Amino acid sequence: MTKLFFRIMGLAGVMLLVQCQTPPENGTARITDSNTPLHLLQPDYDTPYVIPQKEEITAVLSRIHAYLDETTPASLIDRETGNEVKDYQTINSGTIFRKGDFRLVSYEWGVTYAGMLLASEASGDPKYAAYTFSRMKFLSEIRPYFQKIDREQPVNHVAIYSILHPHALDDAGAMCAAMIKSLQAGLEADLDPMIVNYIDYISNREFRLEDGTLARNRPMRNSVWLDDLFMSVPALAQMGKYSGNPVYFDDAVRQVLQFAQRMFNYEKGLFMHAWIQDMEEHPQFHWARANGWAVMTLVELLEVLPEDYPGRDKVLDLLRRHIRGLADYQSPQGYWHQLIDRNDSFLETSATAIFVYSIARAVNRGYVDAKVYGPMLCLAWNAVAAKVNAQGQVEGTCVGTGMGFDPAFYYYRPVSPYAAHGYGPVLLAGAEMISLLGNAFPKMNDSAILFYEEEIKTDAPIFTIQ
Repeated sequence: MTKLFFRIMGLAGVMLLVQCQTPPENGTARITDSNTPLHLLQPDYDTPYVIPQKEEITAVLSRIHAYLDETTPASLIDRETGNEVKDYQTINSGTIFRKGDFRLVSYEWGVTYAGMLLASEASGDPKYAAYTFSRMKFLSEIRPYFQKIDREQPVNHVAIYSILHPHALDDAGAMCAAMIKSLQAGLEADLDPMIVNYIDYISNREFRLEDGTLARNRPMRNSVWLDDLFMSVPALAQMGKYSGNPVYFDDAVRQVLQFAQRMFNYEKGLFMHAWIQDMEEHPQFHWARANGWAVMTLVELLEVLPEDYPGRDKVLDLLRRHIRGLADYQSPQGYWHQLIDRNDSFLETSATAIFVYSIARAVNRGYVDAKVYGPMLCLAWNAVAAKVNAQGQVEGTCVGTGMGFDPAFYYYRPVSPYAAHGYGPVLLAGAEMISLLGNAFPKMNDSAILFYEEEIKTDAPIFTIQ
């Protein structure tokens, strides 16, 4: 017999099925409408169709933590000898990071640091925050020595060159936001010089269009990348809260609304990935991870933007429209496709995890309804969890991706467990799901996951709300 026969939803359903079974005539039970409650049989799902449990989520997060803690050492070595540099006063132009599987100062790792902080907050386990704290403290301690070398020998690209000389929003935004979050979470370290340098780059040195929209001259002149919303706005938002200066909030809101004006498709509820000022037509490729960066930007901005701040209502409206659009394109496996509205493109993990975090956060903050979005979040989290292997690696993540104007560019991007983009989003998603399940009341009813406003105390497979 297949899984279709064996898995029955609810104890009462199992008992009823046993009672109704007709004794087999030839050793094989024949299941019919007259002897079996067929509606209680479990479909042969590709992704487990169950309500996630906190213990199961924390087990996934713990595997990721163990893998990353082992494979991202916070230490320096001498390039020539390979010996560890323990005395930071001996740092020179030949001092480099001890290599692990991932870089400690990339935008992907800024997301990972934030994910570790949220995982501690949601689970109550301090080991995740300790991961972020130890590496942030390490960066704060080595910065003055590398800065001295950089000033004396400016032609040499020292190990923390992207901290000292950010040359793109990728270098600045996610790391800046994570540093501010670290300080707010209780870390005692001198991160302010790095934070100030990062925010100065975002605010004053990054290229902008005439109306102030953040842009790049890559791959073409006056290119607006949807990714850059996340590479800038969360840092601006966090800086607005950290400094108390509303100018950062003003810029953050302006960026969101001006990006949306150019790039949001109100009919589909999705963002296009790229917008080139000099194009008369604007090809719409709705790349999943870029849409993830966008929806995460909206929840991150709303998290710190004062309730009555000008433009907040427009940001919230955009978030709700985007969440509705995303929900309409979720696959039956729980994932989203690489190109969201093209279901023959591959199913992608990192974007799915970002959507889980962002939509769950929106539910937890009351922006959208748990009854509407809770079930799809359970399915999506179960899909993401299935991509975390026994070693703690996140599989199925698209590697770093520029912008393109043909479908093949997106369809054939490689995937790799060493694509760093997957780890922070999965940590964030798991942490936010723990919070969601702690605040909500999911229950199986007639084989469907449903969310209720109060605890339902019954083991019946089908029940009516009085």
